[in-house]
Amino acid sequence: MNRFRTSKFKNTSARVSKKENWIGDIRAGSAVSYGNLIKSSYHRIAFSTDCTGILGILPLQTTDGKAVSHLHCHADVVTDFDFSPFDDFLLATCSADETVKLWRLPKLGEDMTSSADIVLGPEGCHVETLKFHPACDGVLASANGKTAKIWNLIQKKTFAVMENHGDQIQSVAWKQDGSLLGTSCKDKNLRIFDPRTGPSATQSTQGHANNKDSRLIWINDSGTLLSSGFSQMREREVKLWDMRSFKSSISSLSLDTSQGHQVFCVS
Repeated sequence: MNRFRTSKFKNTSARVSKKENWIGDIRAGSAVSYGNLIKSSYHRIAFSTDCTGILGILPLQTTDGKAVSHLHCHADVVTDFDFSPFDDFLLATCSADETVKLWRLPKLGEDMTSSADIVLGPEGCHVETLKFHPACDGVLASANGKTAKIWNLIQKKTFAVMENHGDQIQSVAWKQDGSLLGTSCKDKNLRIFDPRTGPSATQSTQGHANNKDSRLIWINDSGTLLSSGFSQMREREVKLWDMRSFKSSISSLSLDTSQGHQVFCVS
């Protein structure tokens, strides 16, 4: 009996939508950060603009680029943002202005909000990336400098601070069941934390030989992770990891020498 389950997506391929379904005339930004430039919930799309501290907000079911509303959310560059998995209209943002903010986006026909529901910080340095907890409402992870924090949004305070990393944290990622938090860092190491047991990493390993931008995500609940980064020869590469034998990757793929980092889209 084959112990590997065949994926239902094995023989599928992507298909580009018809042009009339595209959202055109969008002026997106290209600010350099470790976070996302575009995210979507089931009702809204948020994206970086070419104006400092401002995000563009669009209804998901639109093809009219003129339907963009602007969320004036920070006094400096917006470095990352994420929609709550429990509320399609709740958006978290972080910025080079050292703060994390939560916004209640308006529904159709309502005016764009001008004030944040919650403001966390200032944190003393740029907040580079954040991620909502996938299984517990009101919990958020963020990374500023060498420190990753877990926030209780109801109480508006941290309830866990992970031990300092060796350099700038480049990404944070929750396991799908929310039990573990993974990070990638400019010190070239990947780390796994269990916030329930303490601030120290339960596992760590060298991820990619180059300290340029890296990403880490969980593939499934069984403990498989995917990382992207750059080799010593500055080639973009992707590695597959099993946390049961985390000292070395179980597979590696070199891509090209492009300067852009990889953005994962995993369903």
